[in-house]
Amino acid sequence: MSRESVTLHRIVMEDWPAVHSWARLAEVCRHQSWGPNTQDETRHFVEGAVRAWSADPRRRFPHVARIGREVVGMGELHVRSDSRRQGEITYVVHPRVWGRGVGTEIGRQLLALGFGELGLHRVFATCDPRNRGSARVLTKIGMTQEGRLRHTHLIRDGWRDSLVFSILEDEWRPAAPNAARAE
Repeated sequence: MSRESVTLHRIVMEDWPAVHSWARLAEVCRHQSWGPNTQDETRHFVEGAVRAWSADPRRRFPHVARIGREVVGMGELHVRSDSRRQGEITYVVHPRVWGRGVGTEIGRQLLALGFGELGLHRVFATCDPRNRGSARVLTKIGMTQEGRLRHTHLIRDGWRDSLVFSILEDEWRPAAPNAARAE
């Protein structure tokens, strides 16, 4: 999959059915403390994500990821500290496009937002150690694994550990100029 085929767009309420198409799936949620979602849970989540764009100051930057017109995932940058210039990225991809570079491209575009537009110094992400695909994505976008936090989330099969990854502003390399990101 070429990088320019994945674009990020501000989430809007009309995106909720597409978000629900993966948020309702057990395989997508198996490493998360949320889901599988009901339709009401997904609508409520999307409503909050849409409202985040109107917050002042804006701390959350939730996007849907599209290939053409089709919503195939989500990504969010959350500014965790203004004074320390730190943010966190999260992403989710519909299983029908797993293994095609969508998560990697979402991550790259979120880093470009954090470093290139918001002037962050450090961006971090976490993932369940059992989620090898997500750990690969974080490594591919230039993040370094910093360590493992024990029992950070209670999920359906018990307590989940979290691997912590980060990248600093002087380690980040902007993507090629034709990488697409739309508002």
